[in-house]
Amino acid sequence: MSWDGLITFLGTQDLEKTHDFYAGLLGLVLYKDQGVCRVYELRPGAYIGFCTHHPTVPQELSPIITLLTEDVDRVYRLLLEAGAPVERPPGPNPGFRIYHFFARDPNGYKVEVQRFED
Repeated sequence: MSWDGLITFLGTQDLEKTHDFYAGLLGLVLYKDQGVCRVYELRPGAYIGFCTHHPTVPQELSPIITLLTEDVDRVYRLLLEAGAPVERPPGPNPGFRIYHFFARDPNGYKVEVQRFED
């Protein structure tokens, strides 16, 4: 079996605020606008979508949207300057051998920005 990609869909109550965060602030490319859903491309084959007809159910630890980048500190400064809710500055997590931080998107979902250290 061969897979061509992955889309994770989450609920939103406000497509515009979500778009401003993911496309405007983080620079994800709007891949497809389906009216009630918008799909963003992180890289070929890797997508995240937000739909107004899905419930928005952020919890403390679930879901976590993890975005991988080598420039964690730059993204942290970008989100901080934009006034996005950020938990604390980036730092190491030796247990997982990552460097990361957490923020919240306009839907209340936890967004982790990280790089692998191994």
